[in-house]
Amino acid sequence: MQTHAAKRIEILIETPALRILRRSLENSGVKGYSILPVMGGYGRTGSWSREGEVGVANSMVKVLCLVAPDRAEQVLEAVFKVVHRQVGVISVSDCEVVRRERF
Repeated sequence: MQTHAAKRIEILIETPALRILRRSLENSGVKGYSILPVMGGYGRTGSWSREGEVGVANSMVKVLCLVAPDRAEQVLEAVFKVVHRQVGVISVSDCEVVRRERF
């Protein structure tokens, strides 16, 4: 089966900023993305957990999208405009996709 190069962009961000991030992804031409809850973690401020949270103000989500390599820079610039003001992490990795036309 033939595969094609793509970029996998993962964004961990506070839930209250998700609406703005989604709009930014869509405006930059991302054809699809997935949103996953982040249950907890460990970072600069120590351990944290979603357990016991009453609202979404302190919760985090992970947004995952796959894009063509030539579009990655444009998407990253749009994402960074949102994330640089929030608690968040952006990672990019190389991957292979089967149906290139979807990305």
